[in-house]
Amino acid sequence: MSLVIRLARAGTREVMLQDYIKFARAKGLSNVRVIGVHVLKNILIPVVTVLGLELGSVIAFAVVTETVFAWPGIGKLLIDSIGNLDRPLVVAYLLMTVTMFHHH
Repeated sequence: MSLVIRLARAGTREVMLQDYIKFARAKGLSNVRVIGVHVLKNILIPVVTVLGLELGSVIAFAVVTETVFAWPGIGKLLIDSIGNLDRPLVVAYLLMTVTMFHHH
């Protein structure tokens, strides 16, 4: 989570120096509008990307954690599905994981 915070902070510092922020302030837009629209829109791109990758790793590595600690969850469901040869469920899990990690 600290990576996301550092990324947002660095992005905000960089965006605040851009000309379009200065122009928005010169037009008389409120701080809430400048930050909410102009700054937030531009810093959310890398933040959402990192959050998506983190969510993908949580789902992918749930298998290890749930198997080691014998917790019921999506990871245990995958291991049980492999043992029962439930191919559609295994494919669905893999598609979900690949979708989380896929980036352009």
